[in-house]
Amino acid sequence: MFEGDPSRLPSGVRVAVVVSRYNAAVTERMLAGAARTLAAAGLDRYRLDVARVPGAFELPVVADRLAATGEYAAVICLGAIIRGETTHDQHIAAAVALGIEAIGRTRGTPVLFGVLTCQSIEQAVARAGGDERVATHSNKGEECAEAAIEMISLLHQIATATGGKTR
Repeated sequence: MFEGDPSRLPSGVRVAVVVSRYNAAVTERMLAGAARTLAAAGLDRYRLDVARVPGAFELPVVADRLAATGEYAAVICLGAIIRGETTHDQHIAAAVALGIEAIGRTRGTPVLFGVLTCQSIEQAVARAGGDERVATHSNKGEECAEAAIEMISLLHQIATATGGKTR
């Protein structure tokens, strides 16, 4: 049976994070959470590459480019889409979700969907770790990093057991 270890990364892996600058008050908290979680699992800070994009809509193109290099064991996408007065947010969210999913499926690299789709900035901040003075939701960046660690470990186990390439 194969089961990834969500607490420890295999040695020598590289991870990329693509983060939206739009709603940076939210996405930078998510990035910090992801970086802390990856470091706690043994990732050297020099093996974490961060790419900043203008907004959530640009996440898939850069994630795809990074995944295509074969250099990264996982790519984490972080963004925050906040509902406005029109349906624009729904179109952006759908396109981003489909784009990110397609990259992982076609490239064979875990590409994690850390894009918040919230009704308000307050909801987004709460889901990015919130205000440490009040009870809050967890940090979506941390959650995505944990999922990335587990997927990297799982794929490493499969590759080792089957004689395949590891990253």
